[in-house]
Amino acid sequence: MRSRAEIATEFLTLCAGGRVQEAYDRHVAPDFRHHNAWFPPDRQSLLDGMAASAQAEPNKSFTVMQAIASGDRVALLTHLRRAQADVDMAVVHILRFDGDRIVEMWDVGQVIPKDSPNTLGMF
Repeated sequence: MRSRAEIATEFLTLCAGGRVQEAYDRHVAPDFRHHNAWFPPDRQSLLDGMAASAQAEPNKSFTVMQAIASGDRVALLTHLRRAQADVDMAVVHILRFDGDRIVEMWDVGQVIPKDSPNTLGMF
C-alpha cells in the first residue's frame, strides 16, 4: 500500500507535468474542495485552472523538497520553477485525505528572491 505522502507527491507531480485529468482521476475524491483564493472551491474549477496553467506553461519544473504526514494530512514543501516567467517559488501544499483519496487542499506560495541575503535558501 502506498503512503499518503507518496500519493500527494504523485498527484502534484502529475498536475505540474500537464497530466491534470489523470491526477484527478487517480487521486481526488468527487467531493473534493480547496482553498485556493483564485478559483471557486469546487473540484472542477481547480482542475480546469491547473490544466490551463499546465498548457500555458508546459516547461515548469516541480520538485518535492519535504513531505510531512500526520493523521489524515500531508504537507509538501515544493520548489516550483516557472521557466517562461523566470520565477522560482516555494510552495506549501496541505492535503487532507479520506482513505487514499484527496478530499481537501490548501496551498500557499512565495516567490524566491534572486538576491536573498539568506544563504540557507528556502529549502
